Amino acid sequence: MAALSTLPAPHLSSLTSSVLSQTLHHHHRLSSILSSPSLFSLTLHHLHSLSLPNKSLLIAKHLHSSLHLLTRHFQYASPQGPLPPCPSSTKPRDLDAALLLLLLCNIHQENPETLKAPRSKWREGLCRHYADTVLTLSSGIGVHYGGVLLPYIERTVRCWRFVGLMGGCGGKERREVAAAPAAVVALPTVEVEAGGGGGRDHCCAICKEEMRVGRDVCELPCEHLFHWMCILPWLRKRNTCPCCRFQLPTDDVFAEIQRLWGVVAKVGGGSPTG
Repeated sequence: MAALSTLPAPHLSSLTSSVLSQTLHHHHRLSSILSSPSLFSLTLHHLHSLSLPNKSLLIAKHLHSSLHLLTRHFQYASPQGPLPPCPSSTKPRDLDAALLLLLLCNIHQENPETLKAPRSKWREGLCRHYADTVLTLSSGIGVHYGGVLLPYIERTVRCWRFVGLMGGCGGKERREVAAAPAAVVALPTVEVEAGGGGGRDHCCAICKEEMRVGRDVCELPCEHLFHWMCILPWLRKRNTCPCCRFQLPTDDVFAEIQRLWGVVAKVGGGSPTG
């Protein structure tokens, strides 16, 4: 919420529209599941067939999508670095399973008696709970930004806690992961300027050799320069700058969640692990 308070009105309005569009899409998917006995049965069966780590991965992908949506609107506050790459689209079956799992978790917390009934009665109880939730959301839409953003932030935080409890992310120790190929390909080539170019060092921090004036080198979003032949092997193993630890996007879902959560925390002035 502290990060949201830093957004100017146009960015906040754009974010609200994006969140509302995604929320309505998810409500449509969940409504389709609950209104169809056969689809509900298939989705529940698919969910039960997944192991606990795969359930965690399911929620992680959902969380990744939410954080990606949020951080795209915070980039103005952190001009260093390109927008994170769009996550690959989730299969409809996996999206349905993730939405149903989140609903079941919510039911378990707010009205656990519903899940003590025979499984054949679950859909009826979930429909009642879901109808109340949609009515509550609808009453806030159009009144103020909070009517759309607050529930979205709450769901994002619940996903973060769920994935953290499952051991996917949230720990203090950070794993080394490779930078996403799409992020590496997007890195610009710049020409080494005489005098350091704005005070920047002409020495490559990896090989410790001087960069010749006029030579084409790689510039990371943090503005540190490296020989291409030096930085490429580095980024195949790590997504961080050798000098300042600036993080590039990665294809590892859990590591990317930590990176994006850190972006939100930095804009809001908080701790990435808080």
